[in-house]
Amino acid sequence: MSNSDSRINPRQLGTPRGGSYAALPTSGDRKNRNKPAPRKKKSIFEAYMSKEDVSAGLKRGELIQGPLRINPKKYHEAFIPSPDGTRDIFIDGVVARNRALNGDIVVVRLLPREQWKVIKPDGSDKETEATHESDVPEDMLGSCVPQEAAKGNAVSPDVIIEAQFDDNDAEHGQDHLQDTLAHDIKKLSLDTAEKVKAAGIGAVHRTKQEEVPKVNDPRLLPDKFLQRTAKVVYILEKKHSRAATGFIKLLADKNSELFKKCAMFSPVDHRVPRAYVSLADCPSDFMARPEDYSNMLFICRIVDWKEDSNFASGQLAKSLGQAGEIEPETEGILTEYGVDFSDFSPEALECLPQNLPWVISPGEMAKRRDLRKECIFTIDPSTAKDLDDALSCKQLPDGNFEVGVHIADVSYFVLEETALDRVASERATSVYLVQKVIPMLPKLLCEELCSLNPMRDRLTFSVMWKVTPEGKILDEWFGRTVICSCAKLSYDHAQSMIENPGKVFSPEELPPVSPQHSVAKIQQAVLNLHRIAQHLRKQRFIDGALRLDQLKLSFTLDQDSGMPQGCYIYQYRDSNKLVEEFMLLANMAVAHQIYRSFPEQALLRRHPPPQTKLLNDLMEFCHQVGLEIDFSSAGSLHKSLNETFRADKYSEARKEVLTNMFSRPMQMAQYFCTGVLEDEILFRHYALNVPFYTHFTSPIRRYADVVVHRLLSASLGISSPIKMEKEAIQRQAEHCNDRKMASKRVQELSTDLFFAIFVRECGPLESEAMVMGVLNEAFDVLVLKFGVQKRIYCNALPLLGFHFQKVGRKPELTLMWEPERLEEESVSQEITIFTLVEVILKSDGVPLKYSALLKRPSTKK
Repeated sequence: MSNSDSRINPRQLGTPRGGSYAALPTSGDRKNRNKPAPRKKKSIFEAYMSKEDVSAGLKRGELIQGPLRINPKKYHEAFIPSPDGTRDIFIDGVVARNRALNGDIVVVRLLPREQWKVIKPDGSDKETEATHESDVPEDMLGSCVPQEAAKGNAVSPDVIIEAQFDDNDAEHGQDHLQDTLAHDIKKLSLDTAEKVKAAGIGAVHRTKQEEVPKVNDPRLLPDKFLQRTAKVVYILEKKHSRAATGFIKLLADKNSELFKKCAMFSPVDHRVPRAYVSLADCPSDFMARPEDYSNMLFICRIVDWKEDSNFASGQLAKSLGQAGEIEPETEGILTEYGVDFSDFSPEALECLPQNLPWVISPGEMAKRRDLRKECIFTIDPSTAKDLDDALSCKQLPDGNFEVGVHIADVSYFVLEETALDRVASERATSVYLVQKVIPMLPKLLCEELCSLNPMRDRLTFSVMWKVTPEGKILDEWFGRTVICSCAKLSYDHAQSMIENPGKVFSPEELPPVSPQHSVAKIQQAVLNLHRIAQHLRKQRFIDGALRLDQLKLSFTLDQDSGMPQGCYIYQYRDSNKLVEEFMLLANMAVAHQIYRSFPEQALLRRHPPPQTKLLNDLMEFCHQVGLEIDFSSAGSLHKSLNETFRADKYSEARKEVLTNMFSRPMQMAQYFCTGVLEDEILFRHYALNVPFYTHFTSPIRRYADVVVHRLLSASLGISSPIKMEKEAIQRQAEHCNDRKMASKRVQELSTDLFFAIFVRECGPLESEAMVMGVLNEAFDVLVLKFGVQKRIYCNALPLLGFHFQKVGRKPELTLMWEPERLEEESVSQEITIFTLVEVILKSDGVPLKYSALLKRPSTKK
């Protein structure tokens, strides 16, 4: 690799929107990027090392492996995590990345120290960490699902703490931890510069910082000013689907041989290479009428990328439709992230009961505890169809309560090593989009036989406790049961009961209720569960749990067109908290039970503590802006966040901004098999602050829960031991982690898609926003009405000029607004962390792109 590649200033190489890269090592080569035919020349990329050499190099510690993360805003920057938890290792440029794609598990070799990246302490070049797309803590977020259509979104009880995070993509500008640091900002346009000159003020001033080393030679600098750089020498596992959506164009050079054979595929995601595709795969009239296809989305699969080619080779899979339309865009998202949305195979469907309507056999009934006469009900989003959990609460003569969590017995229908089991294990999770669900299991199971629908006998796996009114557990029971839910309550119904404890509800106000149980009985059970849940919750936070609630968008859709009509922030209320507490309790109880019984085979869920480097950066940031936050543990962080702010609107907004920042150093929660980790301390769940946790409560939509059900059944002697060895369980756990990450990312992109369409159809939209980060020529805001993050560029505003400085260590921008009328004076506006501003969201005229513009501050006193 030539040294020039690592010395190029990446900030001079911004990609135009919708552009993508070719692998070009030097700025000189970039002039040739549109010349399609690669000349006979030496290789651009290094050949990969052999498997044997890689294995030996990893053992000797000469090579490092890890997941590759490519910056979505600057595709030439990539990172892998440092094994010791310090600053990420930087992979500078497409050549050093050596044809690996985002998410791949790669092996890298560190470059010599003189090629390491120098970090400037003034923050003007602090893009040193990867943008984590979706890679934020999971099991601590209370963000609730946007759409009520999606049961599996965070509204689903046990997922209320299964976070959904905003991705750090180009639209959100979150690719820096401290948000205070200056990076890839557009330069002042000429006319702004002229205005500035006329006004006699400097546009951008940087105050002199202390301790900036005068030396730029990495060999002479201490480690704290350096970031290690590396190059990819091998791809261990191609995790990226190698599928991308994008557009096709004719090659630029009409005289070349390739022009008659190939077209150029340009992916929407800049992190995927441009690719030659065969004209034979393109529409028949593409050569004659290429302009007809300028806005047509295609799916392309990357099939090869040779060492001597700037471009990959691809195969067009299909045409999706017009860019910016819901269904083509959605299909593109699903395909890019490898979501299987095909119909279930006949072999898989043959595993389902064939004699319908299905009834529970007397033999099966005899093996189970019959709870059909008990007052058991479900609480879900109003539109949910896959009801996998139900609750009961019966007062006992001694004043205590019998509380039950009853979960759909999916493992009764999905037997190990069947065709249906193989499909479910491969899909690993249902995927919840704004407008629909891609199910893990066939509809007959999801919505009928397994779904705990009201007034239907259903097979369940139950955890039941004897608890005091204060939530102290006196006794615990696990077992297979049969229930008949007496009502399908929505969160709104349960919330209404909680808020109006003395109210007598009329039948019209509630869904149909089984004649065996009165509305008053159900309401009393909901109130008792609510009171117990409040005690459980209070105790959890006393015991040191952490919760980060982020704003999440919900949409109302037009019934006929499916277009977004409105959007709002989902409200997380006491009814959600009630369900969450008992799902957590059941998951923890089952985790202890299966680990006791199968210490080598238990499938649990761990949440590692925050990444040290990012946490230290965040601590430093809080110190800079004068916030006293205790980062010593999950509990202390939770306490700080909730005690730092009052209840007024401004404080709530500050809390939202901080919650967002605190989520960044957090790591993902992970499924794992206990037999592969030797130290029990690694089993811990950081956010919940508990030693053992698993997922048991959503087997209709998560395969991990199906495995856990089998383990629980075997632990109780109900069924024979699970057939999977610990290595197979670990492989399945890792696959579940990958698919969960992909499905979360798909959910986020679905929300982004619908919001961009909402802005296009219903905009411009106005909202208050709070500043999250200040750079030298732009700033980031959290748009409070919609929970989205946007970057606002100074050169897009009608300013005479602007001035960046650090007051102490706090970054500050002063904006000088152009007068609206000649006789008026210029208005100045201070922008710093937590400044409240008014913004306008406006469609850019490009499919799915929208900008945030700052409203001019009022001149009224």
